[in-house]
Parts: sequence; structure tokens; C-alpha cells
Amino acid sequence: MLDVKGKWCFITGASRGVGRQIALCMAEHGANLILHARVVSNTEKVLEEVKKFGVEAFAVQAELSKPDEIEAMLKKIDESGKIVDIVFYDAGVQIAYRTEYYKTPAADFTQSFLINTIAPAMICYHFLPKMIERGFGRIINTTSGIRNEPQQAGYSASKAALDKITMDLASVLDGTDVCISLADPGWIRTDLGGPNAPGSVESCLPGVVIGAFVDDNKSGRLFAAPNFHGMTLDQVFLEISR
Repeated sequence: MLDVKGKWCFITGASRGVGRQIALCMAEHGANLILHARVVSNTEKVLEEVKKFGVEAFAVQAELSKPDEIEAMLKKIDESGKIVDIVFYDAGVQIAYRTEYYKTPAADFTQSFLINTIAPAMICYHFLPKMIERGFGRIINTTSGIRNEPQQAGYSASKAALDKITMDLASVLDGTDVCISLADPGWIRTDLGGPNAPGSVESCLPGVVIGAFVDDNKSGRLFAAPNFHGMTLDQVFLEISR
């Protein structure tokens, strides 16, 4: 299992929900953090929480539906001089649940794809060349297990597209120490998942962070968090190494 102590980790959607859980877990393991939120002040609480672990951390802002803001955010990260070793793309949007799904408007797709597909692709394409040049990096994109629900067509299609981008990149990275993977947190009680979801937000751990700790040079795996709930990372790596 990879030791992430002292490595810099960039997390989108870090102010709440799954992103906050990722931030707390990575800080507990000694990783320094760059925390993204749509409004930078939203990260104040989580910054206080993670710094209690003795790590460095700072926040960046971008509206992920606006590519120019993403580019400005990435420029700010570059100008900080911090070398990003690990990326979690956790931010996401579920536009609507359409009971009359044959009337799904085109805007459901355009907005979903901007945030759930295009933004993570931009971030992958920004950091991957630097990781490849250094010979090390980890990218974990958050996917969804939603299937056979035309009521959520924009959301599920945008996540399926993200899966395809991730797997295509994995095909050229596999066998190197630059690893890209997918994490599915499961249906949990977050602002996106809603109050009726069966799982607590804490149940996404350790599943959603496994991709940051892999050390076998294998890319293209999907880590479904419900399969690992209640396990320690050491137990997880015993399980996946069999």
C-alpha cells in the first residue's frame, strides 16, 4: 500500500459530502491538500479540520460548469508551486429526476456533461502529462452505479462518458506508476444522493480512496465503496491482492 504522507492531493467538491470525507481521510494519512469548492469560503470548516492532522492545505475556487474558471483554477495551482501527486474528481451534479423522461430537455445533458464529464477531462489532461514526466501520479474519478433509469438520463450519460474517458486513458497508463481509476461511492445520504439514500456519507470510506493507495501499477479499475465498507485500508489491500 502506497505511503501518501507529504504528497499533494487535489480534491474537487471538497467542502461537503464525499469530498469532505476524502479530504479528512487523506489528511489522516498525512497527505497535503488542495481543496476545491465553487465558493472558496465554503472550505473554511474543512480546512480547519484537516489542518488538525498537521498537514498543509489551501483552497481554490471554480464553477466547474465554466471551462474558463477551471483553467484559472489550474493556473493558480500551478503558480502555487505545489506538485500535485493525487487527484480526486468528486464534484458532480444531478440536474433532475424526470418522471416524464421522454420530455427530458437538452439542458439536462449540456449541464451534466459540463460538470460531470468535461471538467474532469480538463483536469485529467492538465495533470497527466506532468505525472507521466515525473513517473508518478494517481487520478480517481467518481462514477455512479445508476443503471436503467431514464429518469436520470443526463446524469447517467455524463457519468458513462466519464467512465469511457477514464478507461481509455487507463489503457495507455496501465503498467506505469501513473494510475487512473474509478470510484463509486454508492447511494448515500448527501445533497446529491438525497435524504432517502440507504447509506451514510461515512460509508463511502475506504472505498473511494483506494485508488490513491494502489501500488501495483494497475490502471482502469472500478472500486465500488459498498464492497469495502467497514474494512481498513490494510484489509482492503489484502482483499484486492488475492
